Amino acid sequence: MQIETFLFEKNGWMPNNPRFPALLYKSVLTQEQSANPRDMEDLFARNGWQPRWRDGVYGYHHYHTTAHEALGFVGGPARLMLGGPHGREVDVEPGDVLVLPAGVGHCTVRTDKRFLAIGAYPPGQDWDLCKTMADVAALERIRHLPAPPSDPVEGSEGLLLDLWQ
Repeated sequence: MQIETFLFEKNGWMPNNPRFPALLYKSVLTQEQSANPRDMEDLFARNGWQPRWRDGVYGYHHYHTTAHEALGFVGGPARLMLGGPHGREVDVEPGDVLVLPAGVGHCTVRTDKRFLAIGAYPPGQDWDLCKTMADVAALERIRHLPAPPSDPVEGSEGLLLDLWQ
C-alpha cells in the first residue's frame, strides 16, 4: 500500500488545515473487495471510524469544520481537487481511501459513472457543510478539533496517528 500526503495552507477563501496533512492510501482494498461498498464500510468500522453515507463527492468546493473525513472509493475512478480552487488534482481508484482533516477543501473534477464514495467520521464528530469563506468561529473549530483516536485504514498503528499529533 502506498500513502501520499498533502499539506494545504489557506487558499483564497478555503481555510484548509496547516496542522494536519491529507492522506491518500492507494489500493487499500483489492479489486474484488472494492466492488462491494460493504467491505469499505467494514474496514472503517473495524478501525473505529463510523461509516455514515454512500454517494458521490460534491462537484463544488466545500470543507468541514466539525469533523475529519475519510472517503473510501468503490465502483469507478474519479479525479478530485483538494485544497480549494487552483489546489491539487488527485486521481482516486476503487480501493483507495482519502483522509481529509477538517478545513481541507475538496470537490469532484470528474468521475466514472460507477464512482461511489463511502464517507466515515471519527467517533463523536458530525460533519457540517461549508461553501463560503470561514469566519472566526469556523477557523477556531478547525484549529481546536482534536486528532482522531485511530487511523481509518490501519487502526491504532496507522501513519495518521504519527502525522496528526
